[in-house]
Amino acid sequence: MTGDEWRVEIDLADEGHGYSLGERLRAHDLDDEARERLGRRVIVTRDGPRLFLYTTSEEAAQEAERVARELLEAERLTATVRVVHWETADEEWIASGEAPAAPAERPYEWEVQIHLPGRHEAGALATRLGGEGLPVHRLWRTVTVDARTADEANELAERLSAEEPTAEVSVEPNPEGIPGPAFVWLETRV
Repeated sequence: MTGDEWRVEIDLADEGHGYSLGERLRAHDLDDEARERLGRRVIVTRDGPRLFLYTTSEEAAQEAERVARELLEAERLTATVRVVHWETADEEWIASGEAPAAPAERPYEWEVQIHLPGRHEAGALATRLGGEGLPVHRLWRTVTVDARTADEANELAERLSAEEPTAEVSVEPNPEGIPGPAFVWLETRV
């Protein structure tokens, strides 16, 4: 996704109404004025009681929000409506006018796993990376470093592969960052 992605999020109080409103928006079954205001470039999707209207500019998103609110009012539906945009650097949808979440508030969704030849090497690496302020964990010969984004994890893995040529370095989803319930594959290394 690019940084110029905008969407209007509509959370309907009654899931059943999502079908009629969503179908009207998707088919542009609106009066001529509303259809003209929305334009042909608005993409509408639905997930249960939630509707999403995707646009490529803030102005188009604000106009789509106005049209959606007018339709909700005309059909006497209760919903929460907000405009958000895609923040590429933080890989998340941000409400219009809000700042991206501070790094400390974002979950660690990825981890870099470094498997070293011995526990002494692992201890030295964990100490060094901890000194850099990275969230490090060590278990025997394995060091893991938490990362918030895939890009952050891949950059660190690339750096550590160059710095630790005898290590086996990989990037994996962080099991603690996955919403539960989750199944985790456990294996033993000899």
